[in-house]
Amino acid sequence: MKIEHVAWDVEAPREAAAWYCEHLGLRVVRHVPENAEMHFLADDSGTVCIEIYRNSKVETPDYRNRHPLLLHLALVSEDPDADRARLEAAGATFFEEDRLPDGSHLVMMRDPWGVSLQLCKRAKPFLQAW
Repeated sequence: MKIEHVAWDVEAPREAAAWYCEHLGLRVVRHVPENAEMHFLADDSGTVCIEIYRNSKVETPDYRNRHPLLLHLALVSEDPDADRARLEAAGATFFEEDRLPDGSHLVMMRDPWGVSLQLCKRAKPFLQAW
């Protein structure tokens, strides 16, 4: 099987989708404005999507008050320090930073809606290693 997308419910999907496109380099590949205001956003590989939506049938999770290790979107970053500064200027907030013994550098942040983002500069990239 192949992953098509991962989805999460946010308070303001239109604004969140625009922020993800502008600041994370994603692009809208499908938008369904009816009901849940679904936005499918692809990364630059064109093979993986996330879905951001707002469905009134469920309560939007309180991402801001959940530990980022419960759910986070991990993104490859060539320069986590520069990306952290750029994303903070765009409304994201810093949570924590790890520099692992193997040389990997991980920065955990929250987007303006509280969803956790992890900036990953791996000493040995996962996908190339597998």
